[in-house]
Formats: sequence, C-alpha cells, structure tokens
Amino acid sequence: MKARRTFIALLTALLTALVTATPAAAVTGGDPDGQRHPNVALIVLYDAAGRYRCSATLVSPTVLLTAAHCTADAVGRAAVTFETSIAEAPPSPLPVAADPAAGYTQAELEAAGYRSGTAYAHPAYSGFTDFDNWNDVGVVVLDRPVTGIAPAPLATTGTLDRYAQPVLNKTLFEVVGYGTEVRKPDSGPQKPEPMGYPLLRRYTTSPGQKLTPQLLQLNGNPADTRGGGGTCFGDSGGPVFLDGRIVAVTSYTRTANCRYIGGYQRVEIPVVRQWLATFGLPA
Repeated sequence: MKARRTFIALLTALLTALVTATPAAAVTGGDPDGQRHPNVALIVLYDAAGRYRCSATLVSPTVLLTAAHCTADAVGRAAVTFETSIAEAPPSPLPVAADPAAGYTQAELEAAGYRSGTAYAHPAYSGFTDFDNWNDVGVVVLDRPVTGIAPAPLATTGTLDRYAQPVLNKTLFEVVGYGTEVRKPDSGPQKPEPMGYPLLRRYTTSPGQKLTPQLLQLNGNPADTRGGGGTCFGDSGGPVFLDGRIVAVTSYTRTANCRYIGGYQRVEIPVVRQWLATFGLPA
C-alpha cells in the first residue's frame, strides 16, 4: 500500500527539524482490540498518490468520524470495514480500484464485501500549517446505514476544558486504530520500528500531556508506566475516548517511530461541532 505524498514530505521535514507534525498512523503499545470497540472501522481511500488507509469511528448509522488529512484529497468512494483483524501477513487483502485515478466505486466495493461512503474534510482544515486553526477532522458519509453496531457517543462541547493541568497529566485516555504496531524486527538491528503487519484493530491508553484550544497531546511512550503506548501510522482519524465518549481523533506524531508525543484533534470544540451538525450530529 502506497504512502501518501503529503506524508512523505512531512516525514522528511520531521526528520530534519523534529518540529513538524506528521500524519499519525498505528498503536505503539497496547493489545489487539477484538470486539472491545466494534464501532471503530478501517477506511481505505485513493488520492493522486495511490491507495492509503486510516481509522474512523461510527458516530451515527450513516456517519464515520475521522481526520481531515484522511479525507481532504480523496477521490472516489471510501472502502469501510469493521472487521477487527484484516491480515496477519502480506499480501494485502484490501480491494484494488479498477481505475485508481478515479478511486473506488460503490458497486465494486459492495461486490468485494465492503461498505462504501463519501469522504469530506472540514472546510477550515489548515493542512498541518496552523496549530491555532488545525481543524483536522473529517467524515465519511455511508451509502447505506449501518445496523447491528451501536455508534460511539461524542463528548459534550467543552469537555476537555475541565482537564487543565495538573488534572490532564493524571488522566488516561483510550486510543484505538488500525495503524502500524511499533516493535522490534524479527532479525537485524533490534530497534523498534513501525511494522505493516499484522493489520488489525488495536487499543491502548495514553496519559494527557498538553491541551490547546484545538489540540490534545498525549504521551505515547510505551515505557511510560502511566499508560500503555500511543498511536502511529495508520491510526490517523481513530478515536480518543474519555469515559466512553469521543473527545478527539488521531492527527499527528512527532517522531519517526511514534514513541513520543501524539497530537489529537479535539472534536468537542464549537468549530468542529458546528460543522458536524451539518451531517446530523449534535452541535
């Protein structure tokens, strides 16, 4: 599966400056999710660079919540699956579009056994250029409603405003996604690195680190005894839960091996909630 060109450019900047945010992709610690979060989905899309994947959460029978950097440049339909385990090893079983330049069609996805939907990005998404107006939130509107899976509830507006320091540092958040697991390779130098397989849904916990009007930062180091790890490449768009409600979605990481600070777009702020209300979600 090809990485997005935007991701490669941002990663290059990250490695040279260590200050640029990079789209996040997989859980660095934690455990296989099983059916702990059945409403968290894998989404697969195409853009001009090819096929890529992100994570998302069902928040109504027809709407998945994800990140804008997962949806902003998408072409065609998004492929959606709630299967908890996708593949233990290569080759990838994910569908290939008949015309990659146009992306998936609803018909070919349904024929392959996947749900389909249309991707949208917040109109004020800054494209990782403005921390004060980050707005890295997107949705996928499904072509057919989901039955048999309960949507995840959104936290009420301003929930995180009550978690200023030192309370934030003492608070554990739960993160979920289909990103790359960070572990030591089977052979060669034993330095932990992101691994593309197995491709499955994972979850872990991360303690709060910093809060801004737009962003929640969590400590994703699995060596931190307060939590189990963080998120990495592929977890983008996946949920951050607090007391069972979504307060943020995975946005960026600050290191190439995802073992440091993770950045998460707050979704309980007015600029996000007002936009989500246009898709029938509570403001």
